Amino acid sequence: MKSLSRLLLISVLLASGCSSSLLRKSAALAPLMYEIDLNDRADDLFKVKLSVNDLKRENAVYQFASTAPGTYQVMDIGRFVRDFKALDAQGDTLKTERLSTNQWKIHEVGQAREIRYSIAETWDTPVDEHRIYPMAGTSLEADHVQINGQAVFGYPTGMQNRPLQIKLAHPQDWLLGTALNRNSDGVFYADNYDHIVDSPFLLGQLTRAEMDVKGSAVEIYVYSKSSRIKAEQVLTSAKEVLLAAAAFTKGLPVKRYTFLFHFEDGNKGALGAWEHSYSSLYTFNDATFEQMLQQDIAGVMAHEFFHIVTPLNIHSEIIEQFNFVEPVPSEHLWLYEATTEWAAQIMKLRGGLITPEQYAQILRSKLNIDDHFDKSYSLSRLALTSYAPEGQQQYGNIYHRGAIIVGLLDIRLLELSNGKRGLREVINQLAKTYGPQRAFPEKKFFDVFVAMTHPEIADFFERYIKNAEPLPIAEYYNKLGIKYSEEIRTGKQVPTLGMGLTLNEGRIVLFNVTPKMQEQGLRDGDIVLTYNGKPVKLETIQEIGRELFLLQPGQTYQLAIERDKKEMTFKLEVFTKEQIDRHVFEIDPNATEKQLALRKAWMKNL
Repeated sequence: MKSLSRLLLISVLLASGCSSSLLRKSAALAPLMYEIDLNDRADDLFKVKLSVNDLKRENAVYQFASTAPGTYQVMDIGRFVRDFKALDAQGDTLKTERLSTNQWKIHEVGQAREIRYSIAETWDTPVDEHRIYPMAGTSLEADHVQINGQAVFGYPTGMQNRPLQIKLAHPQDWLLGTALNRNSDGVFYADNYDHIVDSPFLLGQLTRAEMDVKGSAVEIYVYSKSSRIKAEQVLTSAKEVLLAAAAFTKGLPVKRYTFLFHFEDGNKGALGAWEHSYSSLYTFNDATFEQMLQQDIAGVMAHEFFHIVTPLNIHSEIIEQFNFVEPVPSEHLWLYEATTEWAAQIMKLRGGLITPEQYAQILRSKLNIDDHFDKSYSLSRLALTSYAPEGQQQYGNIYHRGAIIVGLLDIRLLELSNGKRGLREVINQLAKTYGPQRAFPEKKFFDVFVAMTHPEIADFFERYIKNAEPLPIAEYYNKLGIKYSEEIRTGKQVPTLGMGLTLNEGRIVLFNVTPKMQEQGLRDGDIVLTYNGKPVKLETIQEIGRELFLLQPGQTYQLAIERDKKEMTFKLEVFTKEQIDRHVFEIDPNATEKQLALRKAWMKNL
């Protein structure tokens, strides 16, 4: 997964929408009736029953998801299926045949009245490859359950647009959080399969808090393994940024929004967030909540919250009805994720929650991270290869280089409009032009955007999104009276470890290992087991990081690492290097009136 050292809780994008014609069509169809007994949780298996009575030959294949919107990973949920069967009206078993990883064929399908299967939870089920992100998976435990629709439910082929009804039996004292509505019998309903994938559940021993955000009800549900983290704490940390988000979007385009927080222990508590149209699901480590507060959990929530604009209101026709059989990427990942990350940060600046100097530090951090990625990899290429291994290697940079590029686009729009219309204003117009029930054309969206703005923006797209030309950071920020230096040599000698620590698949690993440390035997990707005999893991990395930071030149320490399933121990020494400050932004005290005027427009919602 993505790096803890960047302390970016990787959100993943693209909640699906449905067109009004699809909704009208599905409303006239009989629903698919699903039942799951969550009182039975002993064996880490969801027992699913689907009641059907009108299956035809074209519905004979039962499909499980190969992927899901915005995860940009192969999931192959069929790997987790156990004991698949179809039954007729008398309860007799019909012949079924597994066609592929994710497909089962039902023979004599017209006689089928029930489909039953068990499906393993993803958190505790080991797999050899394509490990499912925690926030996109499922958990089934004594005191809580996490459900993401694509990891539990399948559908008969040809019935992706059928409405669904879901009955969940669970302990009476449990709270349940979801964006779905339910009827008077407690049955949840979804417009179609895309809708259930777009609407996760979290239930169990939860706490709940709620606030009104400019007329929209925002709910927060929290499961905490230790029971020490409460929903009210999360809400308190997020109030101001949620109000800033509402101001940024001129009010919220939803009447109800649900935040689901799952705080676990150990390696289960990997950092991550998955955004949906009317909700978002977060999985964090229970032991590091205070650290997350310090590292701006509210800012991460702002990122997820802004997805109610894109992709809920602004999305490609590729996202309109997702292809769960074969992934089809959209080139406009820059719009869904990079724009959202830019908005999450600049809305804090414009809401008065951070200063321009603090915003500059955010930019600097993103550019420092960008230094570790392939700068020749364009945002379009990243999007179109995002399901492939090469694209996955670069994917995290959409939140760093991507956000930087979108910030430059905002400055360019402000400049061309003489400070009257920036990216925020264009996005809000796009949300009115399109919306949840109208997708934009995938192949023509760049042209649509240019037609709404300025001809010069076509050149911007060509250079910095479709291609990967060097970014004009100094030139653009100078328009605001902000100086940018790519590198400043200080001449000062400072201690260095000659490597960095990051998180990969729940384990702490080395990255950016310098040649000097490579000479001592270390390599990028080495898994760190212990530091001076102390276990290195998510719960201890903050304390160990502080100890490493305090080491002085000449002091030694010991690391035990794992490489290729072999354990090795190294005695290492702290050395020095010249302090070189990278990506420095400074407010120009001698800015011209023209620069000051554009900076003033840049710092507010127009």
